[in-house]
Amino acid sequence: MGPTMTPPPTATVPLSPLLLLRLSSAAAAPRLRSPAATGAGAIRGVRWSGGAGRRCRAAVVEEAGAQEDGVLLPKEGEEATAAAVARYDWREEWYPLYLSKEVPDDAALPLTVFDRQLVLWRDGDGVLRCHEDRCPHRLAKLSEGQIVDGKLECLYHGWQFNGEGKCVNIPQLPEGARIPRSACARSYEVRDSQGVVWVWISDTTPPDDGKLPWFEPYAREGFTDLSTVHELPYDHSILLENLMDPAHVPISHDRTDWTAKREDAQALFFDVTERTGRGFAGYWGRTRTPQLRNLLRFEAPCVLTNTLEYTDKDGKEQCFSAHFLCRPAGQGKSMLIVRFGSTVRSPIAKLLPPWYFHQNACKVFEQDMGFLSSQNEVLLREKVPTMELYLNLRSSDTWVAEYRKWMDRAGHGMPYYFGHSSLAPPPVPAVVEQAPAGAVAGISASFPAKGGVGTVHAPNPTNRYFRHVVHCKGCRASVKKYTSLKNAFAVLAAAAVAASILAATRQWKAVLLAASAVLAAASYACDAVLSLITTNFIRTHRRL
Repeated sequence: MGPTMTPPPTATVPLSPLLLLRLSSAAAAPRLRSPAATGAGAIRGVRWSGGAGRRCRAAVVEEAGAQEDGVLLPKEGEEATAAAVARYDWREEWYPLYLSKEVPDDAALPLTVFDRQLVLWRDGDGVLRCHEDRCPHRLAKLSEGQIVDGKLECLYHGWQFNGEGKCVNIPQLPEGARIPRSACARSYEVRDSQGVVWVWISDTTPPDDGKLPWFEPYAREGFTDLSTVHELPYDHSILLENLMDPAHVPISHDRTDWTAKREDAQALFFDVTERTGRGFAGYWGRTRTPQLRNLLRFEAPCVLTNTLEYTDKDGKEQCFSAHFLCRPAGQGKSMLIVRFGSTVRSPIAKLLPPWYFHQNACKVFEQDMGFLSSQNEVLLREKVPTMELYLNLRSSDTWVAEYRKWMDRAGHGMPYYFGHSSLAPPPVPAVVEQAPAGAVAGISASFPAKGGVGTVHAPNPTNRYFRHVVHCKGCRASVKKYTSLKNAFAVLAAAAVAASILAATRQWKAVLLAASAVLAAASYACDAVLSLITTNFIRTHRRL
């Protein structure tokens, strides 16, 4: 544990996706319980030298870096001396699929890890099961099917599969005929750990429970959390870059998050304390408040943590913790499970409903969505390492450079990656997914909101309803409740107006008209709540 200190007064306000990152200070963050991988291997991928024009630009940057302290460049031999390159295989990892409380009980849930399509569901005993999302018969998505008597039924021909993926019923077989042995759906091991469902992707290597992330704060007495799921339209590596970049907060979220103010933008200091084949860790802080040191940790394949620990005035240890679980969901797509928790809960947080905090989290991610999507587009189009594209500054971008350098060390074991000085572009361009056939396949699966092709609930990567509400039972219930209340208040307001017309006395007319106004205001208030939950945030200067 770091030095004992009293947290800032704002430490007890409701947590937002950026607030905790700003508050963390002088703390020893909880380590993930996952030992570093062993072994060695050479980095595969493309070492980019570029054309004359590109090298000319890079040379200028290097010269500037030699004379100016502001530009962040790798030290001589830094990559070679950083820790031996560990053997890395993206399949031999646990990936965060979903919050276990949000997995539907009555429907199958389609999810992806990189380009591997999976289906997650609960069998008749409520046990979580995961298979490849295709029927061995004619390749239909099993996630399109339904759960019948605790078995997953393919919607195409009614083949039914048990929890182990074995086909147990084929309606078209003659009586007495045996079900073919090969009529099985490929199964994957899953674990429900601390409220998160994790999947082990490897087909050949048994699950390594030692790699399963474990967050110590969640085991503490009195620890409560606010956890949400968000689907985002850019690569998980860009999402991680954004989450480990405190420099952008005062500018990007100026006065739209609780603590962000553009006048707080300033130079930062960084101290990398650990580099391994499975990640890195270190301290950072603001130059105006050097006594506040934050500890950030990235752990393969996609976990970022930030924690503040302190001793309160009563001598009791308290903890604020942020965990970002960023699952790669294919080219230009990612799924984020964000968890903010603490051992102390603000009285304000107890008064406000959960949907309020959820919509605030959505707002923060929407503020970043436009420029992060454009960044994703440039990386895929240029197809060069980030060293050739980014101008990283020592005073703001150290974690970004560290993350891309980690990809240099581990990228040999990934389907595709963009590192600091090397890359392996996706073998099939993502634009193929936007072809008519691919687009229909992409939106056809039924999500928890039971939306189908062409409906208002059909997947839309830029719409808040699709990005969050369909993944959140609480927000969906709130939408249903406030929609019903809105309609009921509107009907009662109309009835009150009609009754006022028929009223015999002026007093009753006045009373009924006043009641109608109150009911109309209540209907409007419910509509405003619905808008907060479901409508994207738009910056003032971007509004039409």
